[in-house]
Amino acid sequence: MLTRRSLLAAAAAAAPLAAANRAKIKIGVMDGVVGKRSDPASVEIASRAGAEGLQITLGRQSSDGHLVLANAALQGQFLANSKQYKLPLVATYIDILHASCLKSDPQAVKWGVEGIDITRRLDAKILMLVFFGNCALTSRSEMDAVVGPLKELCREAEKARITLGFENTIPAGDDLRILDQVGSPALKIWYDIGNATNQYKVDPAQEIRQLGRERICQLHFKDKGYLGEGDVNVKAALAALNDIRYEGYVTLETNAPSKDVEEDLRRNVKYLRRLL
Repeated sequence: MLTRRSLLAAAAAAAPLAAANRAKIKIGVMDGVVGKRSDPASVEIASRAGAEGLQITLGRQSSDGHLVLANAALQGQFLANSKQYKLPLVATYIDILHASCLKSDPQAVKWGVEGIDITRRLDAKILMLVFFGNCALTSRSEMDAVVGPLKELCREAEKARITLGFENTIPAGDDLRILDQVGSPALKIWYDIGNATNQYKVDPAQEIRQLGRERICQLHFKDKGYLGEGDVNVKAALAALNDIRYEGYVTLETNAPSKDVEEDLRRNVKYLRRLL
């Protein structure tokens, strides 16, 4: 028979486990959020604002025909700043895939391979692949068309010990189907709770639980304004992450309503940390 005492005892026993898992979720931020895309100066600003990790934008094609972050000196500056400010580089973002679509452009695989190598050199562990705008997957045939290129990239990612974060506009069920078709542990979902809520009108908490811990590599947190003041249910998303025992970063892709990027980032970090 359940008594009030037994229920309280069960809750007390569960609380340390939930708290321990929440402690394993850390707060990252994209370099673009601090107004320093592909710029090593972003490390110091992110650190001052209280972030615990940084996602770096790899930059579009430079004059030498390579991605901006293929530059060894620039990589060295990021690594030096990361060490100085004790802020890990936790992911990269290959923004050229907004223009060179993996579903239709053979050159996109080349860019992806270069992005994997840069991510390895930065010791960032995760390369976020993007499928938005003209490069979005809008039909079953387009979803099928990326399976082959993703398999090619996964072979390179496995050798480099890099995870590919698959960020896109499709439902979680289609995500899982593509992951199963590709069949590589190097491919996981990069989930964005802001896009899910405000653009696709789906419940992030439900999809997080559907995808599960083993299929999510990292997440973007954002809303149309400050976190906690818009339509995105941040608390529900964190509860879902706690339920699946997620361990890793939630990376802020927030904007700056006040136009003070550092202060607004600090505000969003503080809000999120209170919930963790």
